[in-house]
Amino acid sequence: MPIELKMPALSPTMEEGTLAKWLVKEGDSVQSGDLLAEIETDKATMEFEAVDEGTIAQILIPEGTDNVKVGTVIAVIAGEDEDAGSTKVAPTPAPAPAPATVAPAKAGAAGPAAPTPAAPASAGATATSPAAQGERIKASPLAKRIAADKGIDLAALTGSGPGGRIVKADLEGAATSTAAPATAAAPSPAPAAAPAPAQPFETDIPHSAEKLSNMRKTIARRLTQSKQEVPHIYLTVDVQLDKLLRLRGELNAALEPQGVKLSVNDLLIKALAKALIQVPKCNVSFAGDQLISYERADISVAVSVPAGLITPIIVGADDKSVSKISTEMKELAGRAKEGKLQPHEYQGGTASLSNMGMFGIKQFEAVINPPQGMIMAIGAGEKRPYVVDDALAIATVMSATGSFDHRAIDGADGAQLMQAFKQIVENPLGLVA
Repeated sequence: MPIELKMPALSPTMEEGTLAKWLVKEGDSVQSGDLLAEIETDKATMEFEAVDEGTIAQILIPEGTDNVKVGTVIAVIAGEDEDAGSTKVAPTPAPAPAPATVAPAKAGAAGPAAPTPAAPASAGATATSPAAQGERIKASPLAKRIAADKGIDLAALTGSGPGGRIVKADLEGAATSTAAPATAAAPSPAPAAAPAPAQPFETDIPHSAEKLSNMRKTIARRLTQSKQEVPHIYLTVDVQLDKLLRLRGELNAALEPQGVKLSVNDLLIKALAKALIQVPKCNVSFAGDQLISYERADISVAVSVPAGLITPIIVGADDKSVSKISTEMKELAGRAKEGKLQPHEYQGGTASLSNMGMFGIKQFEAVINPPQGMIMAIGAGEKRPYVVDDALAIATVMSATGSFDHRAIDGADGAQLMQAFKQIVENPLGLVA
């Protein structure tokens, strides 16, 4: 019987992805291990391999399709003794979940809510529309804008796009409606106004518009969530770098035969890891009714890539030599820019480090990457007037700012971490001990 190829979950948190490119075409024979497609997740473009052998009978989802839900059938493989032409099937959206049981009305309501008549639907609408089953309405941004402009009730439509998504074609001939979608909500003493639907961007200024990548969408969602849900507290220290820079020069001279060249960032990764072990109350994550305390320091390092930002992880940085950290960091950053990192290489971490000193940024406050409890923001090292041995001198100084999740880390504990980080960087021999 034909074998269905389904959209794979290429990371533990993946719910949908973009089918970026097919590496096979209909009629091609494939063996187990052959590359079938490139799939763009929220962090990387990954290759999808065949598990079974046979002939590609039908490709159901064309390359370039966005928001393909995990589990959606994307192609069909004919078995060894099957005719590829006879195994083709009509593309169908993913089956909708069974309707949920209607809960009894909450106290204070007059009784069970009577069903509200749905707005007139398009020719393809049925009684099992997403809204009728309590599902979130899935619609393309263009379809949402058209529906908002024309007053069309999306709840009354059935989508023909991937996974039942409502697309522009589904709105053709749909009747307009001013009725609100049927809901059975308990009365609220002070109902909040519903947000206005998104409107098409309009301007007379010459401009271009670029579709957001999955990575950029994820960055926007996660950082918005972090700033809304995580109470940030910011603590800044000035750190003298002269001893660290001299040590780096000596180490690079010794490591040159091995082809290793340390960056300041490599040493700061090690310094943050050691500080977290010294102040374990900051090496934590807030988890609702639990506080997770980590026994090693896995440092997520912010790396700028063409599609946005990704944070490859130096696992156990507190126990690794600075040369090992440097080698791993260069290899991870290189693959990050090529979109070739595996999920375990960028998901996790106990704390983060973001360095913008190479851009001349003196100081900034970074946004915490949940569920981590802190992130260290590194500014530029620059010559400044500085008190050295009770005398005013010129020293190389940088500003470091820690952002802490105040639900998990008290201000005094954050201050101890910043103090420990400063002491380690200003007395750097401990980094190679």
